[in-house]
Amino acid sequence: MTEDKSRPPQDRPWESGWAPDTTRAPGTRRLWLAGVLALATVTACVTAIAVMDSQSGEPTPESAEPTTLSNSAPGGLISFATPSGNATQTPGKDRGRPSPTPTTSAPSSPGASEKPHSKAPKPPASHGTSPAPKPPKSSGISIRSVNYPDRYWRVRDGYVRLDSIGSGPEQREDATFRRVAGLDDSSCYSFATADGRYLRHRSFVLVKDTDDGSSLFRKDATFCPRPASPSGAVMLESVNYPGRFLRHRNFQLRLDPYQHHGQYRADASFRLVGGLD
Repeated sequence: MTEDKSRPPQDRPWESGWAPDTTRAPGTRRLWLAGVLALATVTACVTAIAVMDSQSGEPTPESAEPTTLSNSAPGGLISFATPSGNATQTPGKDRGRPSPTPTTSAPSSPGASEKPHSKAPKPPASHGTSPAPKPPKSSGISIRSVNYPDRYWRVRDGYVRLDSIGSGPEQREDATFRRVAGLDDSSCYSFATADGRYLRHRSFVLVKDTDDGSSLFRKDATFCPRPASPSGAVMLESVNYPGRFLRHRNFQLRLDPYQHHGQYRADASFRLVGGLD
């Protein structure tokens, strides 16, 4: 059967009872659907714009900081706060400025004591100059016997003996003394040794001893010169034992009473000469 038999010709629709629907134009349903979709889209856009405008009007915190992963929202995403409303500030403008270096010193207070200043450095020594020469040693005296002219007073083992002096420096130093004003009487003599001690009599024997500052020591260490023979020789009399003179006996210096004979005067006569050292 052909299509012409199933569908009557359009110029005679009433013969078969079928007639086309002329109440709506073709494609009307599609147009309605498109219109509804467009209206919904416009409504959604308007709603979104209104919501965004309402949110933009809320105040935002000035000191918002970006949230790092350590305290971010769940899910590991990095969230950032709303940027500051100050649009004139250039981002990162202050990032290049170095932070101020903290000072280690505390602020000064009225009661705080100041640190003492260190001493000024000494000027460097000049290598081109030679050291200053030492002053010459003060000259002492030596005491020589009249009847044994080759023997001198010499300190040995703490005692004063009449010895022959060799060329050794120790012997010559032990036989050299410094004559000073008498410790008890300035018009008389006292004899100091090289180590700062003095000659004194103790139990009437002449020894070397340290000055203890006592009156007895000063008297025992003071001797007054008396003229003797031959010319230029002296006899040394004790201050605290008048009439006793220093003499050598068996070449040991002692303090003995005066005797009126030639041997005594010879043993008690001495010459004060230049120091042997």
